[in-house]
Amino acid sequence: MSLLIKLKAETLSLKNPQKAKILSNFFKTGKGEYGEGDIFYGINVPQSRKIAVKYSSLPLSQVKKLLQSKIHEERLISLLILVHNHNKNKDKRNEIIKFYLANTNKINSWDLVDLTADKILGSHLLNKDKSLLYKLARSSNLWEKRISIISTFYFIKNNQFGETLSISKLLLKDKHDLIQKAVGWMLREIGKRSLSTLEGFLKDNYKEMSRTTLSYAI
Repeated sequence: MSLLIKLKAETLSLKNPQKAKILSNFFKTGKGEYGEGDIFYGINVPQSRKIAVKYSSLPLSQVKKLLQSKIHEERLISLLILVHNHNKNKDKRNEIIKFYLANTNKINSWDLVDLTADKILGSHLLNKDKSLLYKLARSSNLWEKRISIISTFYFIKNNQFGETLSISKLLLKDKHDLIQKAVGWMLREIGKRSLSTLEGFLKDNYKEMSRTTLSYAI
């Protein structure tokens, strides 16, 4: 039995139909909603992390197959494998970054972005050219835009706020609430570390912000 088949079988064994129903509603999987058609098993994140670590030796070609899954948790596990391997193996980092950027169409839910973007892309770009993030911020793809701002969380944790503020400025007029919330969240994280920086940004830009972004920021 292949490693991928074992992983899928173990994931299926943890299926929780009651929780799956709750998650389907929470992640807006109905017709016309951002998560339309997504299928949940009802597995929590700690369980998914354990599986990711257990099967972290899964070849990248098999990780890609897992990322193509219609099952939300299988996509999450594939991405958590990337995070684990990015942290543990410096030699694989460039390959993982290329893979991550080549498959953003499957990093297609806010939790998939939030649990991986700063740990993979943000970590990689900390002391490198960050023009890629601005390209993602200008994308027409919702998830690439969210990746661009959430990636900067890694910079914030290292007390570097410039990119977050610049990308926030680019995204301030975005109409999607998932972008508005992400921007507000990152601004709030800056405020936890430098209240004066947050206050300065809000004074200069509050008139352009949605109420959602402002409420999350403060």
